This record gives sequence, C-alpha cells and structure tokens, in this order.
Amino acid sequence: MINTIHYKSPLGNILLASKDNKLIGAWFEGQKYYMSNVSEDLTEKADEMLLKTIDWLDRYFDGEKPSIKELNLEPQGSDFRCEVWKILCEIPYGKTATYGDIASKIAENRGIEKMSAQAVGGAVGHNPISIIIPCHRVIGSDNSLCGYAGGLDRKSFLLNHENSIFHNF
Repeated sequence: MINTIHYKSPLGNILLASKDNKLIGAWFEGQKYYMSNVSEDLTEKADEMLLKTIDWLDRYFDGEKPSIKELNLEPQGSDFRCEVWKILCEIPYGKTATYGDIASKIAENRGIEKMSAQAVGGAVGHNPISIIIPCHRVIGSDNSLCGYAGGLDRKSFLLNHENSIFHNF
C-alpha cells in the first residue's frame, strides 16, 4: 500500500507518496509523467515520512536549505534513471548543471567514452520526486531553461527562489 497526502506549495498542489517509510513520489498535479511509476493501491494517510517531507518542503519554500539526506528517498525506475537521479542529488542548492555535464559524469563513472545527453534528459524528465531530487537545476548547454515535467514557469520560479548561478556544480 502506498500512502499519499496533498501538499499545497506556492507552485500548486503536489501529491506526496511513500511506501515502507520511504518517499517514492512528489508530483505537481497534472505534470508530465504524473504518478507514472505507481502501480499499487493508494491510501490518503499522513505517515512519518510524508510528515517529514511536508516539513522539508515548508522549510525549503521559507528560504532554508534543507538537506536531501534528511529524507529517506526511494524513487522507482530503471538502473540508468536511478543513476541519473543520484547525480541530481549532488547538484548543490543555488547551482546548476547541464544534461551534458551529467552525461559526462555517468560516462566517467562507467568507464566509457561517451553517454548521450538526450538519454540523460529522458531520465531527468521522469524524476518522480520533484523539487527534492532537484531536476529543476538541470539546464541546457546554452543556459536555457529547457525541459521540466512540471512546466518551465515552475522551473524558473525554483531557480529564482534558490538564486541560482548558472554554472557547473
């Protein structure tokens, strides 16, 4: 059973989901790939993980910089997607990375010459834990705000909220 609760953010409602006291989802209502990794029954129940997540988000939107490590995250996806999401968690608050930066890091980690930035983009777009796994911090190689499943207006808001500096992490 997956526990869910709705969170009212400055950017609209976010559905939070947990299973076995691990956060598995945080989706803006109506975003692309909304709940695409969920196949189990849902129940509206505020468990300990969801309450911690609400506190984390409240502090984030209040201008604090809560650590990702405060939450027990378990996004569901392929090994490649999970590898990309793990790298996203390394992008510091207020900084950005390009899809190419992430592709280069994966290639280096795997000991291969090259990784597709487009494949990275697909994984970033399917991130099931918006804001907390900071896919909004990934930008185009020309510093453009390309791609964000929650919408470019939200991505812009989040980057401005963090006073982001558009350079590599």
